[in-house]
Amino acid sequence: MKQYTISTITLSILVTLHIAAYAQREVKITIHPDQEQQRIYGFGASDAWRCQFVGQYWPEEKREQIADLLFSRETDKFGNAKGIGLSLWRFYIGSGSTEQGAQSEIRDEWRRAECFQNSDGTYDWSKQAGQRWFLQAAKKRGVEKFLAFTISAPVHMTLNGKAFNSSGKYDLNILPEKLPAYASFLTDVTEHFQKEEGIRFDYLSPVNEPQWLWEKPTQEGTPATNKDMHALTKLLSEQLSRRKLSTEVLLGEAGDIQYLYKSMNDHGNDAQVRTFFGKNSPLNIASLPNVHRAITGHSYFTTWPVQRLIDYRLALRDTLRAVDPALEYWQTEFCILEKNDDVGGGGRRDLGINTALYYARVIHHDLVLTNASSWQYWTALSEADFKDGLIHIDNGDNGVRGQEDPDSKILQRDGFFRETKILWALGNYSRFVRPGMKRVNVTYDENPSLEKIATNLMVSAYTNKSTGELVIVAINYASEERQLIPGKALRVKNNTFKTYTTSAEKDLAPGKSDAGSITIGPRSVVTLVGRLK
Repeated sequence: MKQYTISTITLSILVTLHIAAYAQREVKITIHPDQEQQRIYGFGASDAWRCQFVGQYWPEEKREQIADLLFSRETDKFGNAKGIGLSLWRFYIGSGSTEQGAQSEIRDEWRRAECFQNSDGTYDWSKQAGQRWFLQAAKKRGVEKFLAFTISAPVHMTLNGKAFNSSGKYDLNILPEKLPAYASFLTDVTEHFQKEEGIRFDYLSPVNEPQWLWEKPTQEGTPATNKDMHALTKLLSEQLSRRKLSTEVLLGEAGDIQYLYKSMNDHGNDAQVRTFFGKNSPLNIASLPNVHRAITGHSYFTTWPVQRLIDYRLALRDTLRAVDPALEYWQTEFCILEKNDDVGGGGRRDLGINTALYYARVIHHDLVLTNASSWQYWTALSEADFKDGLIHIDNGDNGVRGQEDPDSKILQRDGFFRETKILWALGNYSRFVRPGMKRVNVTYDENPSLEKIATNLMVSAYTNKSTGELVIVAINYASEERQLIPGKALRVKNNTFKTYTTSAEKDLAPGKSDAGSITIGPRSVVTLVGRLK
């Protein structure tokens, strides 16, 4: 009798668990096309630093193939995507550490950069040839937006004559009397590309991660206080306006999004939303001409554990709404740097789906919780054995491990390139969610917690009001498939979605699905494209 009772209870538990598991596999949502959120400006990636060598020295056939993977929206004869169709490209304006060579003290040649301006103030526009090649390749393939950014003033303008900071202070590494010249330099570069090379930089970002000291000679970089940033922005605003250029300054590029919404230290480089856009702030830049009404930040160090991923973004969202509801937020750099239980951390490259899903989850939360209007990746190419490239280059192994690795020199001229699942997962957004579209609200019928959503099925939706196009991106973080049920209120033409799936086996693989119930495979990212009735 006792054994029978235990068996009955066991069977009952198993049946209950089965029913619960089945219920969880059906995720019912409601899409609200009338509840518009942020405007999308584009999805992008950075050319720093690897494009300088690949774009200048690698065989043309390989360069073209890499450019297709990054920028193309074409398909092959089988309907497969040739690339992810990035709509924004970040161009790095170098500071001249390459010309200094070993005297730059930056040992890694990949992390040095040329400078267009010579020390006597003249220009050599043949510099940065590899990066300029990728600019033209992006334009040729229809990339809509271009952003120029800089990390340090030219070395002949800095306090220490170097492209990194050695003062131990958090001030901009520049001779005080050279600040107007620095603004002129950046404006000259912007004007040259527009008038001479046919590339109009829509945006100019003059400071990058100003919260860090940049005291180690591992790359170009400088800190900056909020006062430094305001002074430089004001000078750039005046120069761009006077020359009748349409380029807009984008300010922020905070190394950690916490510096945007709260006080972090006494260095004068935090609480930047209120500092630059608060109504009563003496450093307000909102009314300056040629300044885009946005604050930018990087998602580094804020993505694990999941509760931190959620909480920090909600805090930033609340600050943005409180200070200026019309103020945009752009996420402008991210790769995995922090240790985590899901993929271990940034070290050791991973071309597979696990790391790609981690990235996709960050994209989802930046778009949905902080209403990011643009999402930009660091970096397009990587030669390192690290999880930081959309495309990895190597010499038949796992990439460069340290500055003394002989492949570091070899790969400057040629090598192999490898697609990553990160590339294709980003493509689930970039290829389909185009500039001008708006994110629309999505609600879950069962109202699960944000943490539960982040470990199961994440869904966001975007519309083009003029064409009626609806794009849904679903990320299934779970190891079991999910049935996405959009609800009867959603009316799509022909009751059909085109589907594009990225998984362990697929790279934006095309398909079709009934609009009433869509199967989202385990550990996958699926984009659904349809037209609203």
